[in-house]
Amino acid sequence: MQTHDIDYRIIGDDIQLVEIELDPRETVIAEAGTMMYMDSQIGFETKMGDGSVPNQGMMSKLLSAGSRVLTGESLFITHFTNNGGVKQRVAFAAPYPGKIVPVELGHLGGSIIVQKDGFLCAAKGTRISITLNRRIGTGLVGGEGFILQKLEGTGRAFMHAGGTVIERRLNNESLKIDTGCVVGFTPGIDFNIETSGNLRSMIFGGEGIFLASLSGTGTVWLQSMPIRKLIQAISPYGKNIRKESSSILGNFLER
Repeated sequence: MQTHDIDYRIIGDDIQLVEIELDPRETVIAEAGTMMYMDSQIGFETKMGDGSVPNQGMMSKLLSAGSRVLTGESLFITHFTNNGGVKQRVAFAAPYPGKIVPVELGHLGGSIIVQKDGFLCAAKGTRISITLNRRIGTGLVGGEGFILQKLEGTGRAFMHAGGTVIERRLNNESLKIDTGCVVGFTPGIDFNIETSGNLRSMIFGGEGIFLASLSGTGTVWLQSMPIRKLIQAISPYGKNIRKESSSILGNFLER
């Protein structure tokens, strides 16, 4: 199916939204619950499936929807269509502080792989499926990166990432990062989980027991504040809870 050609603009800085402009009969698909506002002639319908396969049978839709449950996402994807005779706009908000990353799938070989919570929205015709990391140990010991999402098509898709986003191009190189900081990568990149060092480093280094290893040739996107770290930072029981009162005066007043 030919991917719809959508125009867009990204609004905001730390908590962004993407506003998409649809021509008559154009459609954008999005994760359920991400719509912020839409013009009056935009119609929406929640479906089991991304609409990339016309006349898809019920069994195929059920298998596709069931696979999304493995990623922790909703069974359904919402389709927003411009039913009017002029351009209409619909906007989608990021679920937590960070950046929205637009990608042109056609310029990236037709597909990218993203973390299971990284997909926000895309032009209709984009296929969304799951992919399992071929190294089972990656999921068993690393806890992240075993179940990933694959986006395929020729049009625009939008990922969401926490904090600041870095785009790196690897040319037969390797990169080691925190396991939660991977947003997405092109198929030429090999994703693996490795131990972070010797026993002392793993226990006292503060970087965790495992690190993600990205190697090969292609593009990778990294995030500085994955949702896991954000929750830990603001948790009432997190390690940052006493930082504001860490001075001598603060400790005295706290008593």
